[in-house]
Amino acid sequence: MLTTDASGYFDDVVQVIANVPTTVVDHIVSVLLDAYESNRTIFLFGNGSGKRFQALALTDNVPLMTAWANDANYEDIFAEQLTGFVRPDDIVFAISCSGKSPNVLKALKVAREADALTIGLTGFDGGHMKDLCDVCLIVPSDNMQIIEDLHLSVTHAVFTALRAKICQESSEAAA
Repeated sequence: MLTTDASGYFDDVVQVIANVPTTVVDHIVSVLLDAYESNRTIFLFGNGSGKRFQALALTDNVPLMTAWANDANYEDIFAEQLTGFVRPDDIVFAISCSGKSPNVLKALKVAREADALTIGLTGFDGGHMKDLCDVCLIVPSDNMQIIEDLHLSVTHAVFTALRAKICQESSEAAA
């Protein structure tokens, strides 16, 4: 059955996690540790999937980010990019595990000033981020790794449910 909402996604994750062969994970860790200790190169690659969303990842333009960090201030790397693009009713989706990252907070302020809708993923107590977001999911943990893992799971749950809904609407429109 196709997972169509966040609850179903997390139910699926729980079932899969119970069957993850941890001995294989431990072996991978061992191989990577050996490569690290032997000063060998590790190449990572993969494929993703996408839908036709009008989206811009402010983390993708490394030359622009380093230029802002060098010429102005690292805290401006997202805010300055956003200033040129964000319009009223746009969606600004921010992630900061602590909720206190100055570069994220500045960008959220720019989004607010532009009357964009702000969404945040954070952890701990939400930091200052929770007050700058229209919708803020705070992972209830003070463990950075758990927060990061659940942020990834949340984004996968969102994508899974959204993709299912988009595909369902496309099928209904075609019928």
